Amino acid sequence: MKAPRRITYRDAGVDIDAKTQAINRVKDRVAHTLGSSAGPIGHFGGTWKLQSNGDQILVASADGVGTKLRLAFVLGGDAHAGMGRDIVNHCVNDILALGATPLFFLDYFATGKLDGDVVESVVGGIADSCKLNGMALLGGETAEMPDMYADGEYDLAGFIVGSVTEDRIVDGSRIEPGDIVIGIPSDGLHTNGYSLARKIYDLTGEAGHDLPILNQPLAGSDDTLGEALVRGHRSYLPVVMPLLERGLVRGMAHITGGGLIDNLPRTLPSSVIAVLDPSTWQSLPIFDDMVARALIDERERYHALNMGIGFVLVVRADDAATVLDEIDDAVIIGKIAPRQSDDAPAVQGLYS
Repeated sequence: MKAPRRITYRDAGVDIDAKTQAINRVKDRVAHTLGSSAGPIGHFGGTWKLQSNGDQILVASADGVGTKLRLAFVLGGDAHAGMGRDIVNHCVNDILALGATPLFFLDYFATGKLDGDVVESVVGGIADSCKLNGMALLGGETAEMPDMYADGEYDLAGFIVGSVTEDRIVDGSRIEPGDIVIGIPSDGLHTNGYSLARKIYDLTGEAGHDLPILNQPLAGSDDTLGEALVRGHRSYLPVVMPLLERGLVRGMAHITGGGLIDNLPRTLPSSVIAVLDPSTWQSLPIFDDMVARALIDERERYHALNMGIGFVLVVRADDAATVLDEIDDAVIIGKIAPRQSDDAPAVQGLYS
């Protein structure tokens, strides 16, 4: 192992703060398009109230797999199907964060020169995951665009629509001081932080260079580095939906790009903050190794990575024990407290 040197997400070419600032600059223009049927922007999915069925709300989201794709280009085989499964589960979790049941999915696959075996593998993974999540794959777009992508490369995006009745939507508005924050573990990086990971491990995208690195054992794990990095994005639908049906959840967050620092506030009312304790959950070996190799400071690691928590629930204190009994690997990671000042960080306790 080389002597560690500090590497940030910005060093890897990703500036989360710049993205947030750009989105904030266009929010007003986006809001002018919404009309009376659409809900506010900023949560994990957009909402649309069906006027013909007043209690039914559609919830939609779109996302991509990001530069995790570059690992699939090198590893090949089932890694391509894994990208298909990942994009579905990512989108399912996004609309689940509002309490929605998935209805249907569409995909966008773009490449320079079409490889039928790769398309079959990716779309097969999408179809398999759609079936497991109980929704239809209606179709999508397969685009062949010469000169846009290097040989063997492709891009992948997914689009999901689900539904929830108005009285069952979970938007965080009922969260109050004294509530408990519960974390459900991730299985790895999921679909975020890969530009940082590739920078840390000096992965170039060239198979002859990358495969020896990816085949190395990962410290503290039975996995190789490659196996740990392509570990799938978990769907939280099977364990969370039964809790929603019983009305046990007040708020939810899918921990993706921006980590706990940016994602948990998306479900919190402005009157409260979340106080978290990182010692309450076990980080995964892949995160420990990345932090050690790149000297990632506390704020950066909880901003760029999920650090072992893939989904968060906020519940009443009286319901916490029930939720922990229902989800075997869930843990209490913090509590909700009143906000003392307007400029107080919405998530506290992760860094000094």
